[in-house]
Amino acid sequence: MTLAQRLSTVEARVRRAVDAMRAGDPNPDDPYRGLYLTPETIDALLTGPARQALPDEAGPAPEVAALTALAKAFGLSELDVEVLLIAMAPDLDPRFERFYGYLNDDVTRRRPTIGLALELCGVAPADPAGRARFGAGAPLVAHGLLTVTEPERPLLSRTIGLPDRVTAHLLGDQAPDAALAGIATVAEESVVDTEQAARLGRGLAAGLSPVHLVQRAGAAAPELAVAALAAAGRPAVLVDAAALADGEPGEVVAIALREAGLRGGGLVLGPLEALPDRGRRRLLGLLTGPGPAPVLLYGNRQWQTEPGRPGPVSIPVTPARAPDRVDAWQAAVGEHSVSTPDDAVIASALAPYRLGAGQLAAAARAAAGLAVLDGGELTAHHLRAGVRAQNGSGLARLARRVEPAVGWADLVLPAAHRAQLGEMVQRARHRDLVLRQWRMRPGGGRGAGVLALFAGESGTGKTMSAEVVAGELGLDLYVVDLATVVDKYIGETEKNLDRIFTEAAGVNGLLLFDEADALFGKRTEVKDSHDRNANMESAFLLQRMESFDGIAVLTTNLRANLDEAFTRRIDVIVDFPVPEAGQRLALWESCLGAELPRASDVDLEFCANSFELAGGSIRACAVTAAYLAAEADRPVAMADLIAAIRGEYRKLGRLVLRSEFGDWLAEG
Repeated sequence: MTLAQRLSTVEARVRRAVDAMRAGDPNPDDPYRGLYLTPETIDALLTGPARQALPDEAGPAPEVAALTALAKAFGLSELDVEVLLIAMAPDLDPRFERFYGYLNDDVTRRRPTIGLALELCGVAPADPAGRARFGAGAPLVAHGLLTVTEPERPLLSRTIGLPDRVTAHLLGDQAPDAALAGIATVAEESVVDTEQAARLGRGLAAGLSPVHLVQRAGAAAPELAVAALAAAGRPAVLVDAAALADGEPGEVVAIALREAGLRGGGLVLGPLEALPDRGRRRLLGLLTGPGPAPVLLYGNRQWQTEPGRPGPVSIPVTPARAPDRVDAWQAAVGEHSVSTPDDAVIASALAPYRLGAGQLAAAARAAAGLAVLDGGELTAHHLRAGVRAQNGSGLARLARRVEPAVGWADLVLPAAHRAQLGEMVQRARHRDLVLRQWRMRPGGGRGAGVLALFAGESGTGKTMSAEVVAGELGLDLYVVDLATVVDKYIGETEKNLDRIFTEAAGVNGLLLFDEADALFGKRTEVKDSHDRNANMESAFLLQRMESFDGIAVLTTNLRANLDEAFTRRIDVIVDFPVPEAGQRLALWESCLGAELPRASDVDLEFCANSFELAGGSIRACAVTAAYLAAEADRPVAMADLIAAIRGEYRKLGRLVLRSEFGDWLAEG
């Protein structure tokens, strides 16, 4: 049966109501009916019988598939369905506007009122059950299927109507509500096919809702939610919580929940941490109550249930195993005409990254596109570039992003220290295998992160080494700016640090805390409130680092200033020494480079043997000498290097001694 046939029942009732009204009207053909009342009309109203609800003589209403599905999804009664049809009629047939204007006895009110809708449905105006179907908690109003306007009027005089999206849905239009543009998307199919998705899908099919998916770094909670809904035979309406910050989130989410109900699907919302504080409690209350569609929420933290209120079922979501990630990568790349490495090479290249299924597919497409531009052969370089393209901007707002531009060849360190850096790389690459599959760090809520401490004097290569490690792993380097972290107000520093760790867990990058002793210093005896608050910051950092799933490096000039509790949790500690003469010579050669022209009198062995400078100071001297040569428009001469070294000595507060400079002191 069609919707038009169902509406014919409404038209029959309207015609009978019009006939009944005309029979009791002393002047039914008055063209100004509805604009004023004549004395004859007043007499008829006073002497005539009270207006009664119409009996239903139209017979049983024919079924409409879309209407039946809507009634089932939203828990509507037959009276609710009839009210929907009455309210929708003017949107499909303009004649109903004139009918309703006549029945309302007001030509300016061309939509049905609650009283008129009850009359047409054969329900007495004073019937409590009928009136209750228009209350704020009733399904029609609560789920946004019916709008009730003019709240200042008595209940029976309030006008009702249908939102355009509901009308469009009943007419077969499946385009999402325009209010969800840029906020929500509809997913009919899934890119994930796992046992966890199938198990969750069975739960959703059995009525499990709401569900809270707690994801670890690299897990794919939204993709799992879409897959579970697909397994239950439902499409998914995905709402990006970060896009709700500007407007009223409750209103938008209510529309998204209605959209999911109209489609017979489910609502997926997250990450919860991105929700604005304003209205969050009301929003979550809306989603955790009974609704027309299953609700799946996701985030990085455990659900905080309010006392006395039931919360959702929490389900942990762990990252995909290496074989599954390789299969997903090969499937995504297979859509492009590129040659790919074998599975072992891909598994090794993907090991350092934490990628959900959607991120992995997007990274694979980006890498394949770059490979096409370079001739069609996909390499590890393309893979890493594709992964970095998926990094969001959230962490970049809290830390300075550095794209690694140095490698092992640029690093001048003793062999033992290079081996320690290599150990850190190994830990980052194989942490899934060792920590998760082999369970070498079980219990205690410990994360799968890799933490390193680089200690040594200023300029000994700590920051550069972190950049080299990041480059070797194919990661971006994020340098935490302490000015954006430390706050004079109590509790704000912890909040800033928590935001950094939360964002870092979802980014494929290496987190660098430069001058870490400012944050990770020793706890002291509590003598006043300042000591207590400082110790609370340290305690928070200890707990947060314990559960951290990313890769982080702490650098310090004074290792002794760090709390022992932090060093116990650190996986790799590298003590950077002041370079010896042979290493200083290599640093001079590296810092001057092959492109900079040199005069014949440049004696780098003299510089290396005579001046005990760290790598950072040598680099500064090389740059200063290059500027002096550029100004003089000639190659770099030994005099330029000596002048630069003397300037560096002054910066460091060191004495300029003839025993170090020799004959160059007089010439400089």
